Amino acid sequence: QVQLVESGGGLVQPGGSLRLSCAASGSIFSINAMGWYRQAPGKQRELVATITSGGSTKYADSVKGRFTISRDNAKNTVYLQMNSLKPEDTAVYYCNANVVVVAPYRFLDVWGQGTLVAVTS
Repeated sequence: QVQLVESGGGLVQPGGSLRLSCAASGSIFSINAMGWYRQAPGKQRELVATITSGGSTKYADSVKGRFTISRDNAKNTVYLQMNSLKPEDTAVYYCNANVVVVAPYRFLDVWGQGTLVAVTS
């Protein structure tokens, strides 16, 4: 059993900042890529940012220069620092991790339950 628990979401004014955290726990052998996705009402789910186990990052064009993804491998935790937030950033943000579980040592894509980020004045 593997779980991802997200925290840090909430309401923030335009131009403000939030930091999301996602901690993985359970029968984990290792974690490869981790990432953040978001989905707004009436919109398709989109990738926000991803980070490999070695620290290589990718970002959606819409968040480049404003968001920063990072991870703490010792804590099995991924973070998303969000600065200069805009109303169009409003969405439910989902944490994702590609996990190798203990025996039989298979890759699994695991998702968190999501945390709401609301950017409004």
